[in-house]
Amino acid sequence: MPNSQEATSSNCSDFQKNIECNGRNTREHEDSCGGDIPNLCPPEMPTSSPPQLFSMPELIETANEVSKMTIAHEIIVNQEFRLQEVNFAPNSLEDRVKETLHKAFWDSLREQLSKSPPDYSHAVKLLQEIKEALQSLLLPQQTRLRSQIEEALDMELIKQEAEHGALNIANLTTYILDTMAILCAPVRDEELQKLRVIADPVYLLREILRILDLMKMDMVNFTIQTLRPHLQEHSVQYERKKFQELLNKLPGGLVCTTDWLRKAAAEVSSSDLKSTSSTSEITESPVRSCPEAHRDVLSMPSPTAVLNQAYMNLLYWDFGKDGYPETVLMDKGRLQALQAEVSQLAIIAAVLLVSKSTCGSKVFSSAGYEDRLKQITKALLVGLPDTRLEDALLDISNQIHQEINRILHQLGYSALTADNSAVLKGQLKSLADKDNTVRVLIEQRIQTFLRHCLAPGGKISKNLPHGLAPIQEELLEVGQRFGNLINHNRQVFGPYYSGILKELLLPEGMADPGTVSC
Repeated sequence: MPNSQEATSSNCSDFQKNIECNGRNTREHEDSCGGDIPNLCPPEMPTSSPPQLFSMPELIETANEVSKMTIAHEIIVNQEFRLQEVNFAPNSLEDRVKETLHKAFWDSLREQLSKSPPDYSHAVKLLQEIKEALQSLLLPQQTRLRSQIEEALDMELIKQEAEHGALNIANLTTYILDTMAILCAPVRDEELQKLRVIADPVYLLREILRILDLMKMDMVNFTIQTLRPHLQEHSVQYERKKFQELLNKLPGGLVCTTDWLRKAAAEVSSSDLKSTSSTSEITESPVRSCPEAHRDVLSMPSPTAVLNQAYMNLLYWDFGKDGYPETVLMDKGRLQALQAEVSQLAIIAAVLLVSKSTCGSKVFSSAGYEDRLKQITKALLVGLPDTRLEDALLDISNQIHQEINRILHQLGYSALTADNSAVLKGQLKSLADKDNTVRVLIEQRIQTFLRHCLAPGGKISKNLPHGLAPIQEELLEVGQRFGNLINHNRQVFGPYYSGILKELLLPEGMADPGTVSC
């Protein structure tokens, strides 16, 4: 299976695991939206019900629907999405089983063709399969070529020739290769030319089938590329429709999403309370002159702020625990990769900031030297889990120290003193501590930048906070990907977020915030 399909299978299981994680009650949501919640009316959200038992056909149907939705989503958000040839790991169980079965089949075909008279039973079946593969590659308007294939590979005639020992496999394979040359992409031309010199009919048939499989994949990828603009136009409605169909089958399917938003709401409320308390002694809020209920509404956290906080929390998610939001499951792998990149960029920027503050501007004012230090740091962090960050920073501190002394020597300056060397290494190694002041400062500045990337349709500013200039190119690329991903998610699932946030933020029985005024 191609990598994208493996991700689809994983997402299916994750989705079903999350939507069945518990059976908390979910209230029915109101029909209208208010405040700065996405201006969409929430769909009908089924209330929770006792666990249901599904038949195997129903489970298969549900898994297929998840796969369809995930593949459509993958095509939209991943511009590099394409099907790829299956390649099992060398000497793996799958690879050995595949090779054993293939060898047994082709050895059997060779044995049949070597008989006197030859036995063409397997060969006829292969020719039928090749004919169907060629026809599957035709466009609807290629009626003339379809008729030619039907005539040249007339299976009734081929079976009669096989029964009488008069089947000419060489002539048939020559016509098949000529037809493949008409239908294949230019990238396959060289491989087809190599097939024309193969004299062994068994090996030739095997290679023809292999290349036909690749041509099918080429056709599918071409179709995906052609249909992508059309899919982008309708993807939001399609994904939302499919998701709603899944919720109808599996009630109570937004439990983890609700918990995710509840946690973000608590964080925003806590932050707002701290901000309010710091200014309450300076000025009196006009809310005090309002009725108590109205005051609650005005002090309610902004729904957009809550949703943005929830999105930011995805970049710092503990993937070792359950409860990932159902509405973001299709992007779980991408968000996990973004999280790793953001963490790596924070360490790189912190390493360069510490190095610059310790060594002064001598090294960093010279063209290319700062980039050289960045590449050294990046190379030592690639693929490294957080549990080994301390070991990596030890290596980084030694490498940075050596490189800085080498650069100072090239520039005609004296090497770092023993005290400066000890300070540099010590401060670099201390970045392994999550509470390190420099590391926390850099992470906060990266968060500030990425939060701006969440504005719908907003342009990403290239004016980065101080200390992030060395990672500007990488951070802008991460911000673009993160913003596009989140904005698509907001469009698809905005109605669901609206309903949940209204229940979480409004006091019970309170009217829509848009109708409240003081």
